[in-house]
Amino acid sequence: MFHRIGRAVVRHPVWTIVAWLVAAVAIIATAPSLPSNSDESSFLPSSYQSIKAMDLQEKAFPAAFTPSAIVLYQRSDNAPLTAADKADITKITSGLGQKKIDQVQKVIAGTPSKDGKYETALVQMNKESAGQPKQADAAKALRTDSKDLAKGTDLKVQVGGQAAQSLDQQDAGQTSDAVALIGSLLIIIITLLIIFRSPIIAIMPLIILTGLVYTTSNALVADATKLFGLKANNSLSALLIVVVLGVGTDYFLFLMFRYRERLRLGDEPKQAMVNSVTRVGEAIASAAGAVIISFLALTLSTLGFLTQLGPALAILVAVTLIAGLTLFPAICSLIPPRALFWPGKKWGDEPSNDRFGAIGRLLGRKSGMVAIVSGLVMVLLALGTLGYKANYDLASGSIPKTKESMVVQDTMQKVYSAGAADPTSVFLTSTDGKPLSGVDFTAYKDKLAGADGVADATFDQKTGLNKDRTTALFNLTLKYSGASDQAISAVGKVRTVASDNAPPGTEAVVGGTSSIYRDINAAVDHDYRTVFPVAAILIMVILGLLLRSVVAPWYLIASVALGFGATLGATVLIFGRGDGLIFLLPIIMYLFVVAIGTDYNILMIARLREEAREGKEPREAAAAALRHAGPTIGAAGFILAATFATLMLSGNSFLTEMGFAIAFGIVVAAFVMAMFFTPSLTALIGHAAWWPGHADRDTAKVLTGTAEGAGQDAGDGHQPPPAGEGQGPHELDESGQRR
Repeated sequence: MFHRIGRAVVRHPVWTIVAWLVAAVAIIATAPSLPSNSDESSFLPSSYQSIKAMDLQEKAFPAAFTPSAIVLYQRSDNAPLTAADKADITKITSGLGQKKIDQVQKVIAGTPSKDGKYETALVQMNKESAGQPKQADAAKALRTDSKDLAKGTDLKVQVGGQAAQSLDQQDAGQTSDAVALIGSLLIIIITLLIIFRSPIIAIMPLIILTGLVYTTSNALVADATKLFGLKANNSLSALLIVVVLGVGTDYFLFLMFRYRERLRLGDEPKQAMVNSVTRVGEAIASAAGAVIISFLALTLSTLGFLTQLGPALAILVAVTLIAGLTLFPAICSLIPPRALFWPGKKWGDEPSNDRFGAIGRLLGRKSGMVAIVSGLVMVLLALGTLGYKANYDLASGSIPKTKESMVVQDTMQKVYSAGAADPTSVFLTSTDGKPLSGVDFTAYKDKLAGADGVADATFDQKTGLNKDRTTALFNLTLKYSGASDQAISAVGKVRTVASDNAPPGTEAVVGGTSSIYRDINAAVDHDYRTVFPVAAILIMVILGLLLRSVVAPWYLIASVALGFGATLGATVLIFGRGDGLIFLLPIIMYLFVVAIGTDYNILMIARLREEAREGKEPREAAAAALRHAGPTIGAAGFILAATFATLMLSGNSFLTEMGFAIAFGIVVAAFVMAMFFTPSLTALIGHAAWWPGHADRDTAKVLTGTAEGAGQDAGDGHQPPPAGEGQGPHELDESGQRR
């Protein structure tokens, strides 16, 4: 199959490129815009109590005032507000309501702070468009108009709340995209220049990946989002950028190393490219398949963001794979080798450097010591997971603290009750549809006020009952910030008190930000029990079928799990103190580390088995495998880790944590696990690692087909070089790995 693909694109390179351009333009032109949503409640299914409370509020209290934005007033000199200041505040609040800003339904005065330095105005917006870009536009208009109205006064006016957070998150996301893109481009250009010494090779993949692959993938993701009703988050695009650049460059490396090897063996340029696609195709496809399956496991998540992230990344990797097998070869086949590798002059010469050979010989002699040391490094790092704590405030995690909405949130938590910015609602509703009668609402309110962690509870006899008197609304203020562990714990106690004291024939549900976070906590726990095992099982099945062994998959997946533990432990030690790590991080980290770690393990174990089939003993085979596959894994791991590390420059704490975690995980997977731990364990286990197939003793075939068959299938007339020949550190073996 890969031979037919290679032959088709090399014979018709212009038509291949035209087909790509036409398809890309059509997909991009017809794709909807990708929405942005930072509302954590939109990530949860309707079965959770916090979502039931939101639905009940919509039905029973459709006109209930739920502020989408908060206007915070204070004096410019931070002195207490004067009577004149308060008059100005009233005037500004009234003026904002009269502006008739799109999406803004009403603006009312809030409450003053106890120290007399602050006052607020609460802004209600259209509930049906909550989380949509037009509410962010409304927040932008509120900021502009409020500052205009405050001119000539001594007041400083700032706008926060959900709509303002969406606006700031949108702006931060654009900055993150730019930083990630520029950083990734520089890293890839410099690395490829060092490896190939060719400006064309250094720039070509970037133009293709950013100009066609990323834009086409992003459009397909938007199509899938609209078609399947998935949720989107503005952090997604920055992640897609680094994934397409990192993974795409890895695939380009596999192809170019093989192409250079075939040229060194004497192939005519076009035939060399056909042979490269033939032999590298299976390696790229198997690597992409493992990654895609791991990402698709996220569709089992109960969180909307993750069910969006999984398909999005799977689409991106699939498009990148297709480009690696078609677009890259088509373009390269149009450029003569001398021009492609210019100004380098040694692209046709065999390099003599054998650093990885020396490391491999050490591994072969000291397999036990290497396994213990590399395993011990990962175990010690994994101990850091004992201090893991989750942070459920996704909005704060994805917005720099200096943004206006975050300044407002932090200020309100300090000068008002910590939970004032995130009120909690308790709904007491009739289970039989009849009016609530004989219920002592005051006594029930007092019970709620007595729950641990509750600062205040209120019930308004006039507005606290719906028209049918079937549902009562109680407003609670917690003592803690809505995203804190204490608030999440307090909501659990409120739920217990509300349920235990609900009169017969009634049901109590608790809503609000803290209630949403508590349900997210439960959803994440569900995902840990579901997504992790499913991804591991699927990868083990792939490994078992690929290696025809029931032994190797177990210690390979165990090594990947150990690498994940080491990565999470290191991330906790560096970022996890204080508020903890963003709750999504372990799942995202797990899937990336497992997918990429398995990818590198496959490359190493495939080469190791090939060496064993040539008659080498296990330790000797492990040494040879490291010599030949080590440079490939090292180069690929460095580029991928470096591109993810650019996320740390975004100024977004969520992306900073993610960038470090994934980059560190890839470094562990490439330079500790795949290079040392896996081959040393395989050497120690010996022939039993391949039971029951004993494929390491089968000289008739290798993992990607017989050596002779590969040459014949390619139709090139060349036989693979004898063992020991053509094995410089910058070449590829028959499975697409660099020698």
